[in-house]
This record gives sequence, C-alpha cells and structure tokens, in this order.
Amino acid sequence: MPTLPRNALPYDDVLQTIGSTPLIRLNRVTRGIATPVYGKADFFNPGGSVKDRIGLPIIEQAERDGVLRPGGTIVEGTSGSTGIGLAIAATLKGYRCIFTMPDKMSQEKVRLLKAFGAQVIVTPTAVPPDHPDNYVMTAKRIAEETPNAIFANQFYNQANPEAHYRTTGPELWEQTEGRITHFVASAGTGGTITGVGRYLKEKKPGIRIVAGDPAGSILANYWRSGEKIEGAPYKVEGIGQDKVPGTLDMKVIDDYRTVSDRDAFAMARRLTREEGLFVGGSSGLIAHVALEVARELNDPEALVVAFLCDTGERYLSKLYSDEWMRENQLLEPDRVSIADLAELKPRSAPAIVATTPGATVRQALRLMSLHDVSQLPVMDGDDCVGSVSEGSMSARALEDTKLLDATISDVMDAPFPVVDGAQQLDSVVKLLNKANPAVLIRQNARIAAIVTRSDVLHFMMAR
Repeated sequence: MPTLPRNALPYDDVLQTIGSTPLIRLNRVTRGIATPVYGKADFFNPGGSVKDRIGLPIIEQAERDGVLRPGGTIVEGTSGSTGIGLAIAATLKGYRCIFTMPDKMSQEKVRLLKAFGAQVIVTPTAVPPDHPDNYVMTAKRIAEETPNAIFANQFYNQANPEAHYRTTGPELWEQTEGRITHFVASAGTGGTITGVGRYLKEKKPGIRIVAGDPAGSILANYWRSGEKIEGAPYKVEGIGQDKVPGTLDMKVIDDYRTVSDRDAFAMARRLTREEGLFVGGSSGLIAHVALEVARELNDPEALVVAFLCDTGERYLSKLYSDEWMRENQLLEPDRVSIADLAELKPRSAPAIVATTPGATVRQALRLMSLHDVSQLPVMDGDDCVGSVSEGSMSARALEDTKLLDATISDVMDAPFPVVDGAQQLDSVVKLLNKANPAVLIRQNARIAAIVTRSDVLHFMMAR
C-alpha cells in the first residue's frame, strides 16, 4: 500500500495518473444485504474510463514491434472509451488517430474524441460483424489503406488483458487485502475480466469471477452452451458482443448472467442518486449483477467487487435523459395518484362544478358555459346521484326546446364513479370511457374534486 496520500507528489504527465483508482463501498443500494459490496471506480482515470489502462500499453507494444513509427496513425473501431484512452496516449506521443464508432453511441463520446483531435467516422450499428460497413471492418480497411498506420485491434490484442493482469488485478488484491471473494465485471473486448480474473485466480483459486451481459449479446449464451447464436439490438454501450473476442478467456468466468437495458439503466441512475457515483450503463449492469450475487450469498464474510467502467457524463443525452428513456420505454412511469393530478389543474377554476337534481337544464347549460366544462355531476348533499353532459343535453334541447325548462332529475344520466384520492392514476384511467367521461375524488369522506378524460389526456401529453 502507498505510504503517501494519493496525488501527494507531482506527476511528469497525465499518463502517470492512470490506474490506482479507488475502491468504494456501496452503502445505500445494498440496504438489507449482509454481504459487503464495493465498486472499483475506474471512471476516476483521466479519460473517464477503464480503457485508459490499455491505450498506452497497446501503443508501446506496437512501437516495440516496429509497426508504429514516429508520425504514424492509430486506427481503431471503438464504442468510445478505448478511443479516448488511445487518444490521450497518442496526444503525448505525437500520433494521429482515426476512430470508427457504431451510430448507437452517444454524441458525447463522438464530441469527446474530436476534442482530443481524433477523426471520427460513424458507421451503422445494425450490420453483421463481418459486413464491410461494420465499425471494426471499416477500421481495418482504413488502417490498411493509410500509410504508416496500425490497427489497434483491441478485440484481439493481448496487450489489452495483459494491462489488467499487471495493474487492475494487483490493485484489487491489495485494496481488499486479499479478502475479495467475488469479482463482477462484463465483457466488451473481455480484456478487463480476463486479465483481472487470471491474476486473482492465481492469488486465490477459489475466487468467483462473475460476468454480466446485456440481453441481446451472444456472450452469456455462448459461455453456457458453446453455441454462437444471432444477437439482437440493445442500448447499453461498450459491453456485450455479436462475436466472441480473442481477448476474452471464457475459462476464467465462473458465472454469466444476462441483464435487461431497463435494469442496467435503473441501477446506473440509482448509483448516481443514492451513492454519488456518476456512472454509465455498463456500470449499472455490473452493479445489478453484483447485488444479485451479494443478496444470494448473504454472508458478511464474503466481499463482492463490482467494476464501475466509465463516467455518466457520456450519457447525459441517453440514460440520464428522462425524455430519451421514455422514448425507449426504459423508464418506469411516475407513480401519480388521482389527487396529485387534480392538484395540477389550474387554481382559477373551482375544484368541482356541480348542479342539483332540482335545477333546470337551462341553468345547467349556463353553468357549464360559465366554467367552460362539458359535464357536471348532479349532487344531493355529499352524494353524487347523477350526471349531465353538455353534448347530450344540447342535442336533445335542439330537438325539443321545452327540455330547457325540465328539471335535471328528469334527464340526468348515471352518476360518475367516485374514487379515493390516493388511488393510482393508472388504475383510474380504466374507469374513464365514453359512458364515463369523469370521476369524482373523495377525500376526508367528502367529494373534493373532479377529473375528466381531458384532464388525464393533457397530463399524459405533458409528461
């Protein structure tokens, strides 16, 4: 363990700040779970992600092999984070960068790569891995066509898992003083889980290496069955695959679990709001699995580490945007009561406008016109005994004008349903139909407000 506080001495350059990221206990999302869970906060790296660890080793290996010479170009197909790690190292070493990215990746990542001076080429996501327009295939072609260029090849470059074997694994062993029992991560290239898994299993053969996989990725199924199925689209970025990377050693993995986009994003948002750890969707997926494992163990002597891959700043337009989450059906609807909706109605109008059984149709129509409403409950004291609507009464009065002087009790329809104010809006919506254009809200044993189909529609449109 270091004898000096972190960052106590100056660094020669930003590359020296990569690694030695903190291990932070999760306290609030783990309530009720006896097993301690820690997050390895690799978003503390200068480029905001775990991929900073592999950028310099990949470049240095290419230099040693003699394939990358001064003034050369580094080309890579990336979901964003590896590109940033390479760009940071390339900036200090004087290399040019060209990166290809699938179009599902966030605009924040594209802009960040360009901020480091990289050229970014966006390719379609929905193509097979061997298609010429696939982001990796495009990167390979560019590297072949560009003089003095290398293809970084993170999916098959063994400098990737080796970097984690030399740095991330030892850090976790030292930070937990060898008490770690479960390491939970995920595979994009597989470099992290392979390198860390190999190191930890050498130190402690009984340790469990657990992987999380997005629903739609082929990796979990391949680990379970050995069969390569066809993948499906998913929204989590940077992890999961439609092919099996050469940098992923399936033999180090003891358990592989599949997680939905919804669960991954929900946990990422919880880590931000409850733990103060601003992370991306892959970290949410991994933490979701880590909490499952910890809950199943329910052992205070165990120690689970969840790998937190990158910063949430790269997903402000996606998982941290309520609008984007709703558009993609990934956000649980707000739990709104019918009384909450009534409170949102304009204060200029009375909470409820009603007529009585003895009033005339003429009086009821004038009342609706005055308050700009299209229906009225008919109230006898605190009880709703019927209802009238502007459309029905107007049509009948046009056919027979004598109806204008008829009493409401002679022409009224069935009473509106009465619901408790605490009842959830979703359940009340089922009561609203052509025959029932409104519901009455009971609070403290009296009718306190009315909510119409129009009120509900306007609320849903605004939400």
